[in-house]
Amino acid sequence: MPVNEDWEDRVSAAWAAMDGYDAADFRAVIDTLVAELPADSPLGPFEQACAWDSTGHSDKAVPLYREALAKGLSGYKARRAKIQLSSSLRNIGQAEEGVKLLTPELDAPSDELDDAVRATLALCLSSLGRDREGLALVLGALAPHLPRYQRSMANYARALVAPEG
Repeated sequence: MPVNEDWEDRVSAAWAAMDGYDAADFRAVIDTLVAELPADSPLGPFEQACAWDSTGHSDKAVPLYREALAKGLSGYKARRAKIQLSSSLRNIGQAEEGVKLLTPELDAPSDELDDAVRATLALCLSSLGRDREGLALVLGALAPHLPRYQRSMANYARALVAPEG
């Protein structure tokens, strides 16, 4: 059965009901939905990665995110996969790989995930002892949302990483 709106709706419903399941039962629900997909679909490993990740198993999520991206996951879900993969990599002690994966996303076309990219990249940088760079990203992401001081905070963010001189 090809992916259609009904399948997407059932996946969304499963995620909305996640708190009503224990971790293993929730992953089983996702696995059942994934079994309906063609074997080469990138959505299967993506949804399974999300399920493992959301139930506290970054180590099991990492190879599934990689598989989804390798199978051609694209668009919004690919960007989500990169954010979530980077977070999972950080959780398993591979923050440098997370930085490499997310840094190009800073120049990607803007969407609602921009702040999540910056926040996750900031966590990866902090895990590597690069707190000033991480703080600069977070302040830069926060500045546009402030009712006042947007320009000042954006300038402070840039100053945190500007070369001394």
